[in-house]
Amino acid sequence: MSLIVDKRLRIGIVGAGYVARYHIEALKRLDEVEIVGVCDLDLDAANKLAQTYDIGWATSDLAELGKRRPNAIFILTPPSSHCALTLRALDMGCHVFVEKPMADSVAECDAMIAKAREKGLVLSVDHSDLFDPMIMRAKELVAAGVCGDLVAVDVWRSSDYPPYGGGPLPGMVAQGSYPFRDLGVHGLYTMEAFLGEIARVDIRYRSTGRSTTLKFDEWQALAECEQGTGRVMLSWNVRPMLNRIVVQGTRGVIEVDRFLQVCHVRRVLPGPKFIGIVMGAFVGALRDVFRIPWNILRFATGSLRPSPGIQSGAEAFARALLDGTAPPVSAEDGRRPIALMEAACRQADEERRQELEARIETLEPVDALVTGASGFLGRTLVNALRRKGQSVRVLVRRPDPRLAGIAQQVVLGDLGDPRIVDHAVQGARVVYHVGAAMGGGPREFEAGTVWGTRNVVDACLRHRTESLVYVSSMSVLDHAGRNPAEAIDETSTLEPHPDWRGSYTQTKLTAETYVRDAIRDHGLPAVVIRPGQIIGPGSEKVTPNGTLGIAGRWIAVGSPLQTLPLVYVDDVVDALLLAAQTPGAKGQVVHVVDPAIVTQGEYLERVRRKRGKDLKLMRWPTWWLLTLSVGVERVASNTAGTRTA
Repeated sequence: MSLIVDKRLRIGIVGAGYVARYHIEALKRLDEVEIVGVCDLDLDAANKLAQTYDIGWATSDLAELGKRRPNAIFILTPPSSHCALTLRALDMGCHVFVEKPMADSVAECDAMIAKAREKGLVLSVDHSDLFDPMIMRAKELVAAGVCGDLVAVDVWRSSDYPPYGGGPLPGMVAQGSYPFRDLGVHGLYTMEAFLGEIARVDIRYRSTGRSTTLKFDEWQALAECEQGTGRVMLSWNVRPMLNRIVVQGTRGVIEVDRFLQVCHVRRVLPGPKFIGIVMGAFVGALRDVFRIPWNILRFATGSLRPSPGIQSGAEAFARALLDGTAPPVSAEDGRRPIALMEAACRQADEERRQELEARIETLEPVDALVTGASGFLGRTLVNALRRKGQSVRVLVRRPDPRLAGIAQQVVLGDLGDPRIVDHAVQGARVVYHVGAAMGGGPREFEAGTVWGTRNVVDACLRHRTESLVYVSSMSVLDHAGRNPAEAIDETSTLEPHPDWRGSYTQTKLTAETYVRDAIRDHGLPAVVIRPGQIIGPGSEKVTPNGTLGIAGRWIAVGSPLQTLPLVYVDDVVDALLLAAQTPGAKGQVVHVVDPAIVTQGEYLERVRRKRGKDLKLMRWPTWWLLTLSVGVERVASNTAGTRTA
């Protein structure tokens, strides 16, 4: 199967994540290459990727991909799956190109290398930074003697990851070493490319507590190499983000900015030292005035491709197979960084494992569990329960000193995590599900609201919880389509077009539907509470209905005479407590709103008086906001089309 016939290379893609598109775009430019299929456990993602690039065939089964008779397999999946998939692909008779890092351990790397030798097949690893145009340029300059004798190389990189989207914890969240395995490997092999083989490396990490996704979000590595000292500094907190390499020598310094795709050379100039430094900086800045706009133009026109190193690395491997030459990065090259970082990564993984396991400690039964206890309504509810003498357990994402001494039991974890939610629900007589995502992107809302509610409902059914009180929202109703002269009540129509609304409304509606379906289909003893806009001490900093918070300003939209469905926080808490105590409430949907009529204009004026100059308030007509939103949508659509092309 691995025989390349008539100089035609048939390649199968395994993994339909974001990196796959860069590989596919590179391979599509080679006339001698045919992509025969895409494989991913998420068949929808595989189909979408195949359709985007006109590949025409997708599957969730690697064996099915093998029936397409590929000569080579590109493995572009999470690192924990690299070894198993590589071994299967080699057994199918295919050459393998695997994304970095090669594997999670040296033992796995050795197994992959042994299998490739046994089968007489090519195994290569995608060390894509070596193919970045600016790194290649820096290496050419070093080889030309621009820096003199090398002294040190610094690799600075900051990054960001998509938020956890709910479900069983992925490696990014559960694996302590994930950040360094992902990006640190680039730093290690880049240092070796400039300074020669690493003799010793000291890898350190720490947690700042800023990241809700990563346990250890700051990493550093100090390496002793053949020709000098190498340093890697990785951060998931530094902004604006950095992607720089500084090569330092006895006669010059090379500074590479990979985001801007520029390479600066600072050399010793004749004359006084200070004047030479100033002149070098001035000339470099003058060049950037032209180089940076030029690179932006190249990117916009497609002549400078996104992630050029990934694309060039994929192309180089394919050409090596077609030409019958050795791949630019061997399997042994891929193994080296894994051996260097294995001990530190193993330690970080064990620390994270112990931390997660410690959260699943034996808990005594309690009267109530409150999710979202760190929020405005949640804290007020916890205090009310404690005043009534009830024992309270809370589930929060991170420690909250405001809950210290109030809640008897604190469970740390994410609402999107089924395991931690099940642990929190077990042994609680009543569950008050107040928690939900209040900001962020679609993934945050999906995890905190949809997955969170699903996990709570499933756990309540499993443990036969006496009562679930679920806090929904009036945003789930059809406000645009209703007759404004008619009062809203529990029988009002739900939003028929949630896709036209924001993530908060969409996910709240999905979550409430899940609760109501469980009531109907599984006999879940639950009450759905839809409070109006909750007010109370501190709520004056939260925008009311019909008002947007943008760039430190409040923008009121529409008429100031529109009414607001306000309700005081203590009244909502009373309703939650009654819902749990009243047998007849089970299975019901209850609106909680103050009967007093308050207009948006009246409310904003009261907030203005309380906040004073701190509040910057504007009012826009509805038609202006709609026009602006249509314009923004068109710009976004055109941008997306340009990127796809």
